[in-house]
Amino acid sequence: MNKNNSKNSGIVFSTNPEFKISDDVEEIITLSKKEQPLKIYLDKKQRAGKIVTLIRGFIGTDNDLQNLGKQIKTSCGTGGSAKEGEIVIQGDHKTKIHQWLNKHGYSLATML
Repeated sequence: MNKNNSKNSGIVFSTNPEFKISDDVEEIITLSKKEQPLKIYLDKKQRAGKIVTLIRGFIGTDNDLQNLGKQIKTSCGTGGSAKEGEIVIQGDHKTKIHQWLNKHGYSLATML
């Protein structure tokens, strides 16, 4: 058996006689726009003194996060990134992002 093609390559041995390998993979579901607990922050820590706008709290797939980040970056006309449930937009665009999210049906938890 080729180790690279094995589904169970991470399990070497178990002393539990009732041990069974589970094929259940939790499927990440993107919450609807109204259910997203998004929060907007301004931050400049560990960024050489430059301000960025952070959008935290997105719950969903990585592709949906990337798409939302791309739409926000386009509306602000600036760069940024989206990963691990957080969107980073270069510059202080707090009010512009807040208006854009409200316009597109997202409910915001708070604006800090």
